[in-house]
Amino acid sequence: MIDVQRVAKTAQGDDILLLTLQNNGIVVQLLSLGAIVKTIKTADRNGEVRDIVLGFDNPLDNLTSTAYFGQVVGRYANRIGGASFTLDGEAYTLSDNDGGNTLHSGPSNWGWQNWCTETFMYEENPGVVMSLYSPAGQGGFPHAVNCTVTYLLNSEGELVVVYEATSDGPTPINLTNHSYFNLAGAASGTILDCELTLACDRYLAVDEALIPTGEIIAVAGTPFDFTTAKPMGRDIAAAGGYDHCFILADESEDLKPVATVYEPKSGRVLEVSTTMPAVQFYSGNFLDGSAVGKGGAAYPRHGGFCLETQYYPDSPNQSSFPSTIFSKERPYKHTTVFKFSTRG
Repeated sequence: MIDVQRVAKTAQGDDILLLTLQNNGIVVQLLSLGAIVKTIKTADRNGEVRDIVLGFDNPLDNLTSTAYFGQVVGRYANRIGGASFTLDGEAYTLSDNDGGNTLHSGPSNWGWQNWCTETFMYEENPGVVMSLYSPAGQGGFPHAVNCTVTYLLNSEGELVVVYEATSDGPTPINLTNHSYFNLAGAASGTILDCELTLACDRYLAVDEALIPTGEIIAVAGTPFDFTTAKPMGRDIAAAGGYDHCFILADESEDLKPVATVYEPKSGRVLEVSTTMPAVQFYSGNFLDGSAVGKGGAAYPRHGGFCLETQYYPDSPNQSSFPSTIFSKERPYKHTTVFKFSTRG
């Protein structure tokens, strides 16, 4: 089932749409603003349904928040050091919005723009295609980009997200979804007891500004080792909070498992698969109660976690990292799947 409602207008007078997908007991609500995942409602092991993602009741609140709740972040997710890069011998200056660096593309972030939408049914499964045009020079990035993000909610309890982009010339592209999950239910305290497993054997070292140093470190024997399940809070103090890029042990471009999260009180399970080479695990370190979300709830520190499948941050400045330069000859296409279930 698909339902479409007009819920607000942009400053330019365009309609912001709320698109509701329902399939086999799961409800996913999306906003045309930012291609945002606004709501995911699933049942726990006892059949109690809760919304398990953080966000706002009023869509327009997203425009004044830098929490990036549920957004498709682009044209370049994560950080670019020095708010600049050089491509084909030409220097490009970006917006400085993170202590001398660029975070999530600065004010030009696609998560604050209103996307075009088209609903569809595929084998009785509801879906939405979101599309956006980014002109050359937006945010300081070269060349124009056409992007589509397709959401499909299938009967297997999976939200399938397919990212596609084409550019009229070489430009950095790194897209992700920035949903904050709390599997006990949004506004149910912290996520520190959630048990996380990552299919990642390495992570990127970062400096004090969270810019990669270029060093790749094995997770074994460190607070960053999630190769076997452990509570997110067990080593969080030793790690200084998690906001790090973890590298998948499987370096193929196939769809492969990246993460499993189990919430012991509710029994909810989230499994994430991706074609991407890495995932940014963020433990909600910068939430501080000032973001008042759905139902008037204030989201505390560690009130949600993100698993942002993506390329490595700062790749345009790190020649040893997998390339994030896409062009006419190298179109961008990646898939991430979020699967929801329960166990005892």
